[in-house]
Amino acid sequence: MAEQKYVSLQQDSGKINGNVEISHQVIEILLGIATNQVDGVYEMRGTISSRIDSLFGRINHGKGVDVSFDEDKISANVYVYLEYGVSIPKVSLEIQKSAIEQLEFMTDLDLSEINVHVVGLIAKKESGEIERVTTDKKE
Repeated sequence: MAEQKYVSLQQDSGKINGNVEISHQVIEILLGIATNQVDGVYEMRGTISSRIDSLFGRINHGKGVDVSFDEDKISANVYVYLEYGVSIPKVSLEIQKSAIEQLEFMTDLDLSEINVHVVGLIAKKESGEIERVTTDKKE
């Protein structure tokens, strides 16, 4: 089983004893939700287990997000499917801005870098069908 990683927040007040630790999975969830809220994002890349979970009504908001820690630096990779016809650079920039703002607002943590990986496009046909265009090997 993978080792549980936590980020410790520094407390400025000398009046309160104790620490605050945030699991890396919580950070992945925050970034996943922030990414999904950006216009033009159709969905995040999932795994087979996350797709099975969704069949049972369980939503994994952290899917498609990988967070890594290097000393005091936090970096993230997000893997997304975008809607066909959107500006990929504009949507990617919005994803980065949204993720940085939400993480800082909710945790006071700074992302040193966030990489957006567009792994596919989703085209909606007039008939209502969805066409998935991807080269993602993990699909």
